Amino acid sequence: MKAGEPVPLDDPEYPKVFEEVERTIGLTRKLNAATDVDEIRHYLGKIIREEVDESTTIFPPFHINVGKHTSLGRNVFINHACSFLDLGGITIEDEVLISANVSITSESHPVEPDRRKTLVPREVVVERNAWIGAGATILPDVTIGENSVVAAGAVVTKDVPANTVVAGVPAEVVRKL
Repeated sequence: MKAGEPVPLDDPEYPKVFEEVERTIGLTRKLNAATDVDEIRHYLGKIIREEVDESTTIFPPFHINVGKHTSLGRNVFINHACSFLDLGGITIEDEVLISANVSITSESHPVEPDRRKTLVPREVVVERNAWIGAGATILPDVTIGENSVVAAGAVVTKDVPANTVVAGVPAEVVRKL
């Protein structure tokens, strides 16, 4: 999946994805029931299969489909009700702020009806010190540049240059920082 190659849903290996999703659903349920930030961090570490730095904070509820294709840096803040679809890979670098109700998806499907039952994974990278506003949606194959801001409600369909503010649907640069 992380190689970015299209995968038909009838591929004989595809059931392995469902096994991973099932594992993650159980851990996500525990994460979302936790009331202590250390316990939340513990379950998130189990989901992404790497230790989550103590400087990183996540407020439940949080939803993620696989987890093992997500990487989190130091001093990351993820607010309530965020959703990550990470089969193609999601990298969140250090010092990133993610507001409430943000969706990050690293997976898509072709538009053509005869190819639609094919998963197309493409990585999303959120570089250091970026801020993603409430309700924003980040689509596959996008990099959010260092220090950039994605305005609330924006839909990001292409790379965001470093040190810029983007807004709108689709998101466009509205200001340089």
